[in-house]
Amino acid sequence: MAPLVLIVDDARDLVASLEYSLTREGYATRTAYDGREALDAAVLDPLPDLILLDLNLPEISGTGVCAKLKRDDRTRGIPIVMLTARADESDRVVGFELGADDYVVKPFSVRELVLRIRAILRRAASPEASPGRLSAGELSVDVPAHRVFLGSEEILLTALEFKLLHAFFQRRGRALSRETLLDTVWDVQADVTTRTVDAHVKRLREKLGSAGAYIETLRGVGYRFAGPEDV
Repeated sequence: MAPLVLIVDDARDLVASLEYSLTREGYATRTAYDGREALDAAVLDPLPDLILLDLNLPEISGTGVCAKLKRDDRTRGIPIVMLTARADESDRVVGFELGADDYVVKPFSVRELVLRIRAILRRAASPEASPGRLSAGELSVDVPAHRVFLGSEEILLTALEFKLLHAFFQRRGRALSRETLLDTVWDVQADVTTRTVDAHVKRLREKLGSAGAYIETLRGVGYRFAGPEDV
């Protein structure tokens, strides 16, 4: 079945253009033109595989829609790409802190957007191809099942957060610069900065609860992941 992309934007000509381009690339599409429509469309069966979400929407803002989707157990794992005319880094960081997987500034190249969509969907699927179960203290990662547990409690991560945590596990005990993490976790040359890494690490730490302390900040360097048994 073709991956389903939900396109949310109040600019109907842009939606039509994206529908046409994505259909040509082999994707199925669904559309919504305001925030309320977006929330309704996101929970229809089948669930979308990815959501393109404009920030400046009628009814409910794109950030409001993103926050609601990430709080809903049915939709929190769906990757979200934010589309916006706001180029400020602070706006981008807010988007990532809400759980967005990518942030594209208008005007943009449709071809580049398609490449980003392809990369994000590949990230979402790739952990299933990596065998093994990883653990650090009370934190455990079932890579084939794409599941993370703190003790017996499951922690729900986005595809990008899971890949970031997996990258930390793969380089356990080693210092990792923000640039290295960008190259490792973000598959395309996206319009992001090292603050993007900080925003995702902050959100990942919060979700990991007590195990968030396993991700150490190395001032002037980057980060290092180490469980209690590595100290």
